[in-house]
Amino acid sequence: MNNPYEYSIRLPKTIENGRNYPVIFALHGIGYNERFLMDAVSELEDECIIIGVRGDLPYEQGYAYYYLKGYGNPERNQFDGAVEKLRSYLEYAFETYPIDQKRVYLIGFSQGAILSMTLGLVLGEMVKGIVPMNGYIPEFVKAEYPLKPIGHLSVFLCQGASDSIFPIHIGQANYDYFSDKTESVKYTIYPADHTVTSNNKKDVAAWLRNELEK
Repeated sequence: MNNPYEYSIRLPKTIENGRNYPVIFALHGIGYNERFLMDAVSELEDECIIIGVRGDLPYEQGYAYYYLKGYGNPERNQFDGAVEKLRSYLEYAFETYPIDQKRVYLIGFSQGAILSMTLGLVLGEMVKGIVPMNGYIPEFVKAEYPLKPIGHLSVFLCQGASDSIFPIHIGQANYDYFSDKTESVKYTIYPADHTVTSNNKKDVAAWLRNELEK
């Protein structure tokens, strides 16, 4: 299978023959790169596979998965294409690495958060849990995408209290939306703007560790 994205990967130091490992796919924000969130979960690298997926479009000093007409207004064709390419990338990774396909997690910031929520909704049981940090669910995804049941999905929503791009009411809307569809939802608000704080990173790693121990 062709790989649609460049990526960085961290494998456990010792790979046991015949064993499959949980995987964390990290999706960055616009203008960042694939390594942006990988360090946030580095303490888990001996227990799972960590993959940072690089957007394929250049943007300032980094990359994007799609461009914007304005904040909250993606280029629709590019957004749809990114969702399909990420679906294909996950399938590529499943074929290439010893991944436990029952323990697939997506973490993302901003644009990556938007995509992680979208993928959680459209991929159904292919994804076990998502950690969206400072993002939103596009209305066209809710209205037009073929969404699957997500009662199994574990969700850790993160929001900046003073986020100047996606205000706090968006975080609440995310919480309300997922709470209506799955019982396993955590929502934490951090005293920050549109960024990922050190406490946020620690909480993400702790949440994922708890998930992996279930």
